[in-house]
Amino acid sequence: MEVPPPLVLKRHLYVPSKTLMGPGPSNCSHRVLEAMSNPVLGHMHPECLQIMDEVKEGIKYIFQTLNDATMCISGAGHSGMEAALCNLIQDGDVVLMGITGVWGHRAGDMARRYGAEVHYVEASFGRALSWEELTFAFEAHRPQVFFIAQGDSSTGVIQQNIREIGELCRKYDCFLVVDTVASLGGTEFLMDEWKVDVAYTGSQKTLGGPAGITPISFSKRALTHIRKRKTKPKVYYFDILLIGQYWGCYGTPRIYHHTISSTLLYGLREALAHFCALGLKAVVRRHQECSKRLQLGIEELGLEMFVQREEERLPTVNTIKVPFGVDWKKVAEYAMRKYSVEISGGLGPTVEHVFRIGLMGENATVERVDMVLSILNEAIQSIKLKAVKTERSKI
Repeated sequence: MEVPPPLVLKRHLYVPSKTLMGPGPSNCSHRVLEAMSNPVLGHMHPECLQIMDEVKEGIKYIFQTLNDATMCISGAGHSGMEAALCNLIQDGDVVLMGITGVWGHRAGDMARRYGAEVHYVEASFGRALSWEELTFAFEAHRPQVFFIAQGDSSTGVIQQNIREIGELCRKYDCFLVVDTVASLGGTEFLMDEWKVDVAYTGSQKTLGGPAGITPISFSKRALTHIRKRKTKPKVYYFDILLIGQYWGCYGTPRIYHHTISSTLLYGLREALAHFCALGLKAVVRRHQECSKRLQLGIEELGLEMFVQREEERLPTVNTIKVPFGVDWKKVAEYAMRKYSVEISGGLGPTVEHVFRIGLMGENATVERVDMVLSILNEAIQSIKLKAVKTERSKI
C-alpha cells in the first residue's frame, strides 16, 4: 500500500461550543444530544421501528395532519424538496414556482430535471406574493403543481396566505407543495385545514433536532395521484411509496428501503417530544414574541429591517440591512471570534445586503435576543471604528 494513514486522524476529535444564531441549524438541547449518544440499533429492529412510529405521530402533530403518508426522508431539507417534486411531477407537467427568495428558484431547477415545464411568479424584492400576482399567474399558466416556501430564509419573508392558496390550487386542480423548513414552529401552519398536498420541514430549525432527517407528509389526494402515475418516480431513493412502506404508512408489511440512522431518529424523537410537551401554540407564540423584541432592538440601535412590512417578516430568520460602509463579513467574524456566536450574511438575492439572525428552538429566548443585539451592535461599532482609524492613518 502506497497511501499512508492520515496524520490528522491521530489527533483526538475536538468540537468547539458555539451559539448558532444564524438561519440554521440551531443548537440542540442536552436532551437531544444525550438521546443521540444511545447505542446504535439495526434499521429493521423492532425497537427502531417503534421509534419510527413515535416520530410519525410527532410529525402529524407539528404539521396538524392526519395523513397516513407521514414519514421522514433520510437527508437534509433539500431531500424533502426533491421527494415532493420527484413524486408529483411527470414529464411535461406545468409547474409554477412562487418566488420570495432563493428557494423557489432552487425548486424550479429540480422540477426541470424531472421533466416539468417550469414557470415563475416572483414577488418584489423583500416582499411576499400578492393575491393579484398569484391569481394572474394561475390563470396564465394553469399549473399541475404549485410550490411556495412559507418562510424564505434567504430574504426573511413569510407568505401568510397559505390557506387561500390552498383554495386557489383546488380551484385549478393543482397540487400545493409548501416548504416549511424555516417557518414551522415560528408561525401557524395547518396542513389539512389549508388543503396542503405536500409539506416538509427541517429537523434542525425550530425543532432543535439534528440535521439529516427531514419530516414530510403527503395528502391522500397527492398519494392517489402518485399511485396512478404512468411512470415510476425518477429517483428510487425518493419514491414515497417505497419509503412509506418502510415507515409502515400503508398498512402493509414493512420493507427494507435504506439503512436509516437510528441515532438521528433518537435525536428527532426527543426534539419532537419536547416540542409536543411545550405545545404548538406556545412554541409559535414564543418565537413571535422573541422576533418582535429583536425588531424593536434593531430599531433602537438605529438599524433597519430588510422586510419593510412587519406582517411579512419571518419570525425565525430575521433579516437586517447591513449599514452603509460596513463589511458584513467582518461583523460576523468579530462575533464568532470574540463570543463564538454565529451571525450570518445574506443568501442568494440578499448576499452582502443583510445580516440574518435566527431565533429558533433553544435560541428563541429573551436572553439570547438581548445577547445577539448587544454583540451585533458591539461588532458594528468596532468595525466602524477600525475603518475610521485606517482612513486617518492614510492622511
